Amino acid sequence: MITAIVLIDCATDSIPEVAENLANLPGVSEVYSVAGHVDLIAMVRVREFEQIAEIIAGSISKVPGVVKTQSHIAFRAYSQHDLEEAFAIGLASAD
Repeated sequence: MITAIVLIDCATDSIPEVAENLANLPGVSEVYSVAGHVDLIAMVRVREFEQIAEIIAGSISKVPGVVKTQSHIAFRAYSQHDLEEAFAIGLASAD
């Protein structure tokens, strides 16, 4: 799996709508609203490098309200986490 971290500047009055539209794009696994020098961070996960360009240049940058993107390709992951497990904190298993 190839992971790209995409930093996104967008029109300030449309951050929630832009985030929703980005989250619905194929290949975008998560979208975070953040504090700092960018408005949103999108995680793109694909199987082939060619898909990165299709998703970022062909889809993300064309979402209405997106002003600028900056992409970073991950070479190696040093930690893994299970999002489903993280969100299940405090829930007892049925075992």
